[in-house]
Amino acid sequence: MLNDFLKYIDDNRLITRGDRVLLAVSGGIDSMVMAHLFIKAGIETGIAHCNFCLRDKESDMDEELVKEFANENGIVFFSKRFETKAYAEQNGISVQMAARELRYKWFEEIRNKNGFSSIAVGHNLNDNIETFLINLIRGTGITGLTGMRQVNNRIIRPLLFATRQSIADYCKTHQIIFREDKSNTETKYTRNKIRHLVIPILKEINPSVEISINDTAERLSGSNEIVTDFINDLRGRISKQDNDIIAFNINLLQNYLKNSTILYELFKPYGITNSLLNDLYKVIKGRTGTQLFTPTHRILKNRKEIIISGLPAHDSEVIVVNNLRDLKKHHAILKVRAISISKDYSIPSNNDTASIDLQKITFPLIIRKWHAGDYFYPLGMTRKKKLSDYFIDRKYSRVDKENALILESGGKIIWIIGERIDNRFRITGSTRKILLIEAS
Repeated sequence: MLNDFLKYIDDNRLITRGDRVLLAVSGGIDSMVMAHLFIKAGIETGIAHCNFCLRDKESDMDEELVKEFANENGIVFFSKRFETKAYAEQNGISVQMAARELRYKWFEEIRNKNGFSSIAVGHNLNDNIETFLINLIRGTGITGLTGMRQVNNRIIRPLLFATRQSIADYCKTHQIIFREDKSNTETKYTRNKIRHLVIPILKEINPSVEISINDTAERLSGSNEIVTDFINDLRGRISKQDNDIIAFNINLLQNYLKNSTILYELFKPYGITNSLLNDLYKVIKGRTGTQLFTPTHRILKNRKEIIISGLPAHDSEVIVVNNLRDLKKHHAILKVRAISISKDYSIPSNNDTASIDLQKITFPLIIRKWHAGDYFYPLGMTRKKKLSDYFIDRKYSRVDKENALILESGGKIIWIIGERIDNRFRITGSTRKILLIEAS
């Protein structure tokens, strides 16, 4: 195992001579084995442990185990407690996503302050396979099927070569103490369902399914490099860039409109997702002035060109909102709250307060001025209506129309701020979490 570990590090150039590595150690079997291997390899390390305060005394016992391990081996130890549930609630994200954001931000702070070259995490080959299957089930491009990367910025994954079984065998041989997170056995989480329910069935069909999927991911990674080279070459031939403005020649682009994969890959760097492809088609085929806003860019039809420009971080017209905390900062928003629905909940009747099904929105959100051609499904209606017609019906003055702002998710209007929400984001009988937004 140690030889395989060192070979994997060397083959993938994860560490160079003299590097100091910060180890992310939870106390679970993977990270404890990883820490043991680093010690045996004689690589200078530090250990960082996050206490997410999600499992009461169990979380504290995890922290104590890792601290004792670090002290026994003379390794510098860092630990921090996080109010993870509160952070998730405040930002309108899952607890798992909150934990991810909190830990990686903190790891990078430690790395910067203490001169570590990289941050090592204990993902193994089985984790990689589970990620592959999760992306396959949810729908993804070829990049999503290439699995985890051995190196991602300053994050390294030196155990991606090792199966969960080989890690368990090494742990037993070296009598490494670790703690088992009981939630790992619960099947309410997608990853655990795949781990405990899906993969065992796949192994009945093919006992070597783990190796097969990993080999497939590696081949797809090679294919992804070919696709990336092709797309980059094509983008260079049919577009030109002047400072921060990219212009695609529509006549040259026309040859590739029937292949949605090529179109997706060409415009993916500018915030286009599969759900926005139809909107992109409409811009390309539309009249001059037709435009589309992604979370990061504006895409505009201008005669025989598609003009792409980035959104300034503090653009007064288009604001990208990455979490609920940022939403509160916008001048048009007075209050933001994420709450669990209850039997006695009453939907506010005033237009200044929007009650939105939190599970139906995806970040980032966009706050922007309305545009000609914008439409939504007014609350209570199943047919779409142009905003221009809605404003006429509501007897909006020219000033009212100029000042109107919309809140958007994934290319769909959620709310004309201070006015009416879109019927697709309304509270229903299946709603569990409500996003309450009050306009200023």
